[in-house]
Amino acid sequence: MNRFPWAQLRLPLVALITANSPSFGLASEPEVARFVTAKQEQIREFAKTLTNKVPSTVWSFFEAIRVDDHETATNLFTRLQRASGRYPYLNSAPDETISPALATVIWPPISEMIGVYEEFHNWDRKWARRFGSEIIDSIPRSSIYFGGTDPGRFIISALSESHSEGKPFFTLTQNQLADGTYLEYLRKIYGKRLYVPTTEDSQKAFQAYVEDAQQRLKDGKLKPGEDVRTVDGRVQVSGQVAVMEINGLLVKTIIEKNADREFYLEESFAFDWMYPQLSPHGLIFKLHQKPLSALALADVRKDQAYWKKLTGELVGDWINEKTSAKELCDFADPIFLSKDLKDFKGDTAFAKNEEVQKTFSKLRSSLAGLYVWRAEQAREPAEKLELRKSAELALKQAYALCPYSPEALFRYANLLVTLDRRADAFLIVKTSLRFDAHNTQFQALARNLSKPQ
Repeated sequence: MNRFPWAQLRLPLVALITANSPSFGLASEPEVARFVTAKQEQIREFAKTLTNKVPSTVWSFFEAIRVDDHETATNLFTRLQRASGRYPYLNSAPDETISPALATVIWPPISEMIGVYEEFHNWDRKWARRFGSEIIDSIPRSSIYFGGTDPGRFIISALSESHSEGKPFFTLTQNQLADGTYLEYLRKIYGKRLYVPTTEDSQKAFQAYVEDAQQRLKDGKLKPGEDVRTVDGRVQVSGQVAVMEINGLLVKTIIEKNADREFYLEESFAFDWMYPQLSPHGLIFKLHQKPLSALALADVRKDQAYWKKLTGELVGDWINEKTSAKELCDFADPIFLSKDLKDFKGDTAFAKNEEVQKTFSKLRSSLAGLYVWRAEQAREPAEKLELRKSAELALKQAYALCPYSPEALFRYANLLVTLDRRADAFLIVKTSLRFDAHNTQFQALARNLSKPQ
C-alpha cells in the first residue's frame, strides 16, 4: 500500500476520478459495486448496537472505493488499521487515537471490502471472472465453502449472488476462525442457518491445541515454525502455525455441527488431519465429513482432464508425463523472465499478470500435495506409482504456471528428491533463483541440493 501523510488525503471529484480510472472502474463491475453497498449497509446495521460511534473515515474509505480512487482508498485503510488497535506493529501517528468501534464486528466488512477491491485492482478482469465462475459454478447451493487464499475468499465473495445471505453458498475463511471478532461476525450473518463456533468452542480448540503441542514438545515432534515453549511451568504458544492449527480445529467443529451440508475448501495451510477427507474438485477440494479409504480413480482422471484443458488455455497444451524438468525451465525463462511472448501458445493476459499466475499455480500445487500425501500412505506399489505420477504431472503444471512460486518449487523439488532425481531438483531451483535471486529459502534449498550425497 502507498503511504502518504493523512493530512494530505482528500477525495477528488467523482466525475474526474471516473473519467481517469481505467484500471478498475466500478461502473463496469456491477457485482463489486453491489458488494460496496452491501458492506456499507452491514456496518450501518451493526453500528446500531454499538456504544461507540463509527469514525467518519470508514465512510470516506467506502466512497474512495466507490469512485475507484485507489491511492486514497488504500491510505484510508491503513489509517483505519492503525486506529483499530488490532495491529500492534502499526505505530499510530501522534495526532491519531484508537477508535473502539473498529475493534468490533464492523471490522470484518471493512477488511472484506479492501480485500475485494485489491483483488479486482490487481487481477486481469477476464481471469478474475473466470476464476470466480470456475469455483462458484462448481459448488452446490447451500454448501459451506472455505476460501483459503485472498482471491479464493474475496473474489468469490464479490461474485456470489449474495455473500451476506449465503447465496448460492456460505463463504468463510479458515484463516480467521481463531479471531473472536470474525466468529461474532459469522454468527451475525450466518448464525440462523449454520452452526458457527461459539466463544466456548474457541476456548476448547485453544486448550486442545495447547495440550497436544505440550505433548509434542516433550516428544520432540513440533512442526517447523511451531513456537511452543514452557515458561514458569506454563505452556506458551505463538506464531502463524499455532494460529492455523487452532483454525483447523474450528473447521472440524463446523463440519461436525453442520452435518447436513456439503463442504468445499481452497487450501491455505495444509492440515494433516484434513488430507484423508479431501478429494480434487476443479480448482479446489471437496472436503468430506469422513475420511476416504482411497481416492476414486474417476476423480483423479477428471482432475487431470480439467487441468490439462485449463493449463492448455493458460500456457499452451504441451505439458504431459514425459515433459522434462529442462523443458519446464527452458519455457520459464523467455515467458516469465524476458517477457518474450512471440512464440507463446497460451493466454497473453495470463502471461502478463503475476496475481493470476501465483493463484492458479498455488491451487494446482495444493492439489498435487494431496497426491503426494496419498502416495506416501499407499501400501500397494502400483497405487504408489500411479499417485506419484499424478503428483508429478500436477507439479509440472504448477511450476509452468508460476516458476517463482515457493509452493510449486518446494513441493516439486521435494518430490524429485524422493524420486532420486536431485539433478532435476537443482535445475528447477536454479531457474527459480533467476526470478528471485535474493530469496533466502531458495538459496538454502540450492545449497542443500548441491551438496555431495
